[in-house]
Amino acid sequence: MKLRHGLYPRFLMLTAAVLVVMLGVVGVMLHRQATMQREVIALNKDSVHALVSSRVRARGEAAASQLADSLVNPLYYFDLDAIGEILRSVLHESDVVYAIVYDNSGAVIHDGSSDIATYGQVMQDQLAYEVITARGPHVQVTSKLLDVSAPVRIGDQRIGGVRIGYSLASVVADEARATAAMQDRMDRISRHHALWVLLMLVVLLAIGVLVSLVVQRALVRPIRQLANAAREIEAGNFATEVPTSPRHDEIGDLMRAFSRMGESIVRHDRDIRRMAYTDALTGLSNRLAFREHLDQQLMLVRGAARQMALLFADIDDFKRVNDTLGHDAGDEVLVQFSSRIREVMEHSGNGRSTLARFGGDEFVILLESAEEGDSGIRDDASSLAEALVVELSRPIMVRGRQVFLGTSIGITLFPDDASNAAMLMKNGDIAMYQAKVAGKNCHRFYSRAMDQAVERRVHMEQDLRGAWERGELSLVYQPVFGLSDGKLAGAEALLRWQHPEHGPIAPSVFIDVAEQSGLIETLGPAVLRAACVDAMRWSQEHPGADGLFVSVNVSPRQLRNGDLSEQVAQALAETGLDPSRLHVELTETAVIGDEIRASTLLGRLRSTGVKVWLDDFGTGFSGLSHLRRVPVDGVKIDRSFVADVLRDPDDLALTTAIIAMAHSLGITVVAEGVEKEGQYDILRERGCDLAQGYWLGHPMTTQDFMRLLD
Repeated sequence: MKLRHGLYPRFLMLTAAVLVVMLGVVGVMLHRQATMQREVIALNKDSVHALVSSRVRARGEAAASQLADSLVNPLYYFDLDAIGEILRSVLHESDVVYAIVYDNSGAVIHDGSSDIATYGQVMQDQLAYEVITARGPHVQVTSKLLDVSAPVRIGDQRIGGVRIGYSLASVVADEARATAAMQDRMDRISRHHALWVLLMLVVLLAIGVLVSLVVQRALVRPIRQLANAAREIEAGNFATEVPTSPRHDEIGDLMRAFSRMGESIVRHDRDIRRMAYTDALTGLSNRLAFREHLDQQLMLVRGAARQMALLFADIDDFKRVNDTLGHDAGDEVLVQFSSRIREVMEHSGNGRSTLARFGGDEFVILLESAEEGDSGIRDDASSLAEALVVELSRPIMVRGRQVFLGTSIGITLFPDDASNAAMLMKNGDIAMYQAKVAGKNCHRFYSRAMDQAVERRVHMEQDLRGAWERGELSLVYQPVFGLSDGKLAGAEALLRWQHPEHGPIAPSVFIDVAEQSGLIETLGPAVLRAACVDAMRWSQEHPGADGLFVSVNVSPRQLRNGDLSEQVAQALAETGLDPSRLHVELTETAVIGDEIRASTLLGRLRSTGVKVWLDDFGTGFSGLSHLRRVPVDGVKIDRSFVADVLRDPDDLALTTAIIAMAHSLGITVVAEGVEKEGQYDILRERGCDLAQGYWLGHPMTTQDFMRLLD
């Protein structure tokens, strides 16, 4: 008790003294700072107002006098056209609201408009009286307007006057900016005053040392214990034991308060960790947060009659945005996509939903049934996916350019497809991949068969690696004939795969695998060189085949990489093939995805003498206008149009229009899929240049093509 009563008075007196000193110093500083800021800002505002007002007034008086001098002759001869031209030139100046020429009675002669609607009307506004009665230059100012008038004289005779109104909005804005700048400067000055506070803190620290010397026997040990605990917490060991004390004096209260503070720090740490669960770019939950939420929801609904759907969405061709426009533009696309997804989810009203960014260009949505026993989760997920596909296929404006993307969505259901989070996300990813295989910009539900399809695709990718070196891949050639003379003009090189176990693999299957896996970047140059070698062999063994061309298909991935022209140049140099005999075919959709980049690459390619053809023309909804912006030598009309030219007038009209428009641009037209004599005849009548198809010749091996040359 003696310690308690002895420590309390001394500590209370020292604490009271410290508080009085601190409050006094802080009060003086705050009062001094506030007073100085008010005085300086007021003085600055008055100075700026006076300076700006005087400049605007001087400008107005000079402009009015100059305008009055220029109007002497037009007003004397009453030349309204000349007066109008002079006034309109004044009206075009910044901040000029009106410019009026009036006679000595105050009637308007001209207001600068084309029809002079106020002609002959006496000016009636609140400033007009002083303008009419003034005998010399006169300036009037309102809160929003500066009115300057000047007489128009010939010698000493006044023949009228001119009046100019200036808007003071810019003046007010300038004053506001100047005041804001001064306020900012004062704020910086106030921060310098923090040094005063620091000085006071040093003083308080000295007082604290003195107090610690006075009560060291009673405070040293507990404070040291508290300091050790604080260091452990600072190092991140929040589970450390904070010392407590059974004492009932101030030290005991302090130690118990410190214990409560440690608990508070632990809570704040949890809040900070929660921030780590948010995606910094879009503000959505990130992968870790979504996984924990999914695990929690699965635990809640396990055993209950509740269903959930997991939607796994991936942006189609997002890499093209980063490659062509840069990663900053890609980030902007991700932000816009996340906003659109949120809007669709808000308007869908299909139960409870959670959105997260899974990483890169992937988003996931957890859709929960509104109530137990609700069996419509599949329909809700389907309608939400359809709405997302429609909304996300709309163009996005990025840095003044329209970007057309889309989204592929995979949907998996709980508990129908899986019972745990890992399998749900795996199934959603598989379904999303199947949506991309189906043509992108669509959605697909997970099914057990997809696992087998993915497994087959993985095995196919493994088998495709090294297939060229093992001789499993080979080229066949489909002949291309001229329609005007029926002579062989060249051939299209087509890649075929003879699998050692499964036999022939459809090109549409394994080429898509090669494109998705990146193997096309290795196969493409090899196919290009092999086609050039075969074309040289035609010429060497058949001198009459010197004019035959060989066309080679190039994938969009090869075009995006930007080194296509170097690959072509290397193949021509190694084989010695004349560049004019090599035709490079690209799909229409690959070219129109980024016309500026494609035009540059194709222009560089054509400069070497190689011909560029646009394959499957008409299926990309691009229109013939793109042919003027993309340098191509020929277009290949898609077989879907050629197939119905004999029975569908629309396809015939469209095919005829393509031929006519392409010829007007100096572009060769090739028809694909000619399988009937009637198709051949009607295409020849319409002026089509070249044709290929089963009626003319099936794809054949190099040996068979050589026999065709014989």
